[in-house]
Amino acid sequence: MSVPGIRFLLLASVLVGALAGLLACQRTDGQVSSTVPVPYYNTPDFTPVWLVDSADLDKTIPHRVGDFSLRNQFNQQITQATLAEKVHVANFFFTSCPSICPKITSLLRAVQDTFRREPKVILLSFSVTPWLDSLPRLRGYAKRNGVLSKNWHLLTGGRGAIYALARQSYFAEEAMGFSKDSTEFIHTEHVVLVDKNRRIRGIYNGTQALEIDKLIIDIHRLLKEN
Repeated sequence: MSVPGIRFLLLASVLVGALAGLLACQRTDGQVSSTVPVPYYNTPDFTPVWLVDSADLDKTIPHRVGDFSLRNQFNQQITQATLAEKVHVANFFFTSCPSICPKITSLLRAVQDTFRREPKVILLSFSVTPWLDSLPRLRGYAKRNGVLSKNWHLLTGGRGAIYALARQSYFAEEAMGFSKDSTEFIHTEHVVLVDKNRRIRGIYNGTQALEIDKLIIDIHRLLKEN
């Protein structure tokens, strides 16, 4: 290869590296990407709704996460009031899960670490085997899996209340929605992002690191919304 050809390849390599660095900054600092609007999700099929006029918000996006009252790993009562004016991330797990739950929890630690000093971000992990997941078991799971933030709540309570909340409020199993038998076991990799008004703004595969990266970017965006 000629000397000019080698120089061209070296220059191209530098430019590609610089571009990759710029994109990485956009993904991690939340600044450049925060101006991009985040869609709403109003139905169990998770069809995105892009709102043009905020004046139509209540009419266009009526769905909101419902009221609830559950206990976290420290036996603190967590309700919809806990979420007031806060962005929250929800997922569904059980402490004896050998497969996807530990992986999701591990990846969600990136959310915990990114927003560890941001009181307006809360993580809610709802147990889908609340009859087994006692408070000591939840605390043990938290310790084993690096759940350290005071704003990451591992929740237990009545099975019916949790399952109704999962399916009717969070659309935890998008293909089933409201039609799923409320007593049938829930096992999903979905992670749901909800804004400060309890409207669903994102759904992510919690087993994929790139999806969690996108979740973090979207949280940055929501924190900047009026």
